[in-house]
Amino acid sequence: MKKLVFAAFALIVLCSHDMYLKLDSYFLQPNSKVSIQLFNGTFAKSENTIDRDRMVDVSVLANGERLRMDSTQWREDGDVTVLDFTTESSGTYVAGVSTRARSLAMDAEAFNSYLEHDGVVDELERRRADDNLESDAVEKYSKHVKTIVQVGDTRTDDWQTTLGYPIEFVPLSNPYDLHTGDRLQVRLLWEGQPLADQLVIVDAEAGEHGHEHDAATDHEHGPENEGHTHEGMSQLRTDAEGIIDVEVTHDGSWFLRTIYMQDSEEEGLTHESNWATLTFAVDHGHSHAAGADQAHDHEAGIPTYAWWIGSIVLVGGLFFYFQKRA
Repeated sequence: MKKLVFAAFALIVLCSHDMYLKLDSYFLQPNSKVSIQLFNGTFAKSENTIDRDRMVDVSVLANGERLRMDSTQWREDGDVTVLDFTTESSGTYVAGVSTRARSLAMDAEAFNSYLEHDGVVDELERRRADDNLESDAVEKYSKHVKTIVQVGDTRTDDWQTTLGYPIEFVPLSNPYDLHTGDRLQVRLLWEGQPLADQLVIVDAEAGEHGHEHDAATDHEHGPENEGHTHEGMSQLRTDAEGIIDVEVTHDGSWFLRTIYMQDSEEEGLTHESNWATLTFAVDHGHSHAAGADQAHDHEAGIPTYAWWIGSIVLVGGLFFYFQKRA
């Protein structure tokens, strides 16, 4: 009975401890106060706050400069840890948090359930192939998370800068140049090198104007949650260059996550895992500068002014036609 209770407890804890950096809006103004939320749980709901001493690195990249955030800039809001800072000049910013490793012992049943539900299917299949499903585990894990946001209209190249985390996602183009229907390639790095054949979960949430939802109301995706839709996840494998190709099917907040697990030779451990997530947003109202949007409209078909002139002529013609028939 004790073993069953422990397994159930471990499953509840482990099935919801992804870490994400989130914002109420990923489109910000220069020289404005901003709050970045650190969720530890799911993308929709944080289960607990993160102690400052667990944070090995907290950085914001802006206009080629890496700003190290001080622990005094963090505060707690319920189960969410919040970083407050002030933006500077316009640009594409990157924020990142890397945590210190922790260890957790699990019995075989709890470990297998965790692998299945959190998407570490390669390790689960390996345990099954090695007839090792009855083996208990002691896992050391750490988390490394990033978000990319757009401040003002100017696009800068900070999105492609690596933070030097053990594992991290790096886009191959600026996410804020995207329109719905475009594709985004993202490279996954392990210790600075492309990580091939790694399972990556891609998911998104869409709502009115594509902006982020209130975490307090967005943890359930049902009919009562009007205006908020959950589009369902996709599972992708990195290629030989560590790249996945993501189809941006709609406006909204997008997030990528992966767990890279290896056997550990460290005394007292059986496994070591490193977790990575990346978040950004796509919004047709913000995704290009004004000039680019106008160019896109012209490429798409007849210019707007031509539609207006044509409509006026058509309405006028119909008016005189029916007046003549009357």
